Amino acid sequence: QVQLVESGGGLVQAGGSLKLSCVASGSTFSIISIGWYRQAPGKQRELVASISRGGHTNYDDSVKGRFTVSRDNTKNTVYLQMNSLKPDDTAIYYCHADVGVGDVATNIVAGQGTQVTVSS
Repeated sequence: QVQLVESGGGLVQAGGSLKLSCVASGSTFSIISIGWYRQAPGKQRELVASISRGGHTNYDDSVKGRFTVSRDNTKNTVYLQMNSLKPDDTAIYYCHADVGVGDVATNIVAGQGTQVTVSS
């Protein structure tokens, strides 16, 4: 079993920065990749950025150049550094882990989310 806990959300003015953290515990060896998702009111949850076990990163076009996903394996933590924030970035941010055996994902685990609010 893998558990994920997000933190670091808050209220920030447009143009500001926040750094989110996602701490994994349990069977962390089974994590294949971790993605940061966000869900705004009335909208579907969307992938913002992800980082694979091998360190490959991927970003949605809307955050390229502003957000950076990274990880600290010694702390079982994945970060999302968010710069130049816009009101459209306002959402609940979740981390999701693809878990499985080897490179075959068999399950998705999600955290409880952290609220990010960007004021204009």
